[in-house]
Amino acid sequence: MAHVTNPQAEEILDKEFKCLNAGFVRLIDYMGGDESIVQAARVSYGKGTKTVNEDRGLIRYLMRHMHTTPFEMVELKFHVKLPIFVARQWIRHRTANVNEYSGRYSIMKDEFYVPEHEAIHYQSLRNKQGRRKEDVPPELRRKVLDILTSSHTQLYGEYQKMLEDDIARELARINLPLSLYTEWYWKIDLHNLFHFLRLRMDAHAQYEIQVYGEAMAEITKKVAPMAWEAFEDYVLKGERFSRLELKVITEQLDVQKITKESLECKGLKGREADEFLEKLKNLAKV
Repeated sequence: MAHVTNPQAEEILDKEFKCLNAGFVRLIDYMGGDESIVQAARVSYGKGTKTVNEDRGLIRYLMRHMHTTPFEMVELKFHVKLPIFVARQWIRHRTANVNEYSGRYSIMKDEFYVPEHEAIHYQSLRNKQGRRKEDVPPELRRKVLDILTSSHTQLYGEYQKMLEDDIARELARINLPLSLYTEWYWKIDLHNLFHFLRLRMDAHAQYEIQVYGEAMAEITKKVAPMAWEAFEDYVLKGERFSRLELKVITEQLDVQKITKESLECKGLKGREADEFLEKLKNLAKV
């Protein structure tokens, strides 16, 4: 198969998708797309079927049954500008290749994350690493923003003074706060990108990294639209249930009313519908 390109992806190469007050995500390169996934899945027996509908059905089958290797044949390379505290969460995903801007060699820019008023919330009472969606008085929000902006100004000014006194950059930088922006190149395959997005677009993730997840999702849709659709249907907007939860569902569900015809009206057709009906039969054994 020749080198795979996607006109929609080509249109957004190097386009900045703005994030937060000064950050962005850019797609600077990609390898492969939906065609690469189906080619990898069919490699054992040649081309096989090749219509768009059949390709879509195969990709959905692979996602539904968690056959993840073919998705690793697609790679995306991003240029990301993000606050350091977001980067430290992000770097926990160790399945990518990363090269970050270095404060040892270069002078850090005077750019800091300052949250919007609406992003300032109280500490969650149940989630130790989250916020609770409760209105914060305007005067308290202003106080928080004043503290942040004044400390940014002070700390960056002290950083500049140390540089002017010829203090080594690797030392001068250590007093800069986590709100400072950094940049990196981040290359990852589609399977592991989907895992990243599943976690970082979740409502329980920190708001700031959700913003980057949403931007990357828009880019990924352009590179591999059929794969994205399958990921969204089965993973991002799907749900997993425990054995006890399935038992509750079974007790409340009249399986006999669910037919292949009724499923087709909801968009479930062919093998996908047959597999779902088989799952319903197995629920009785839970």
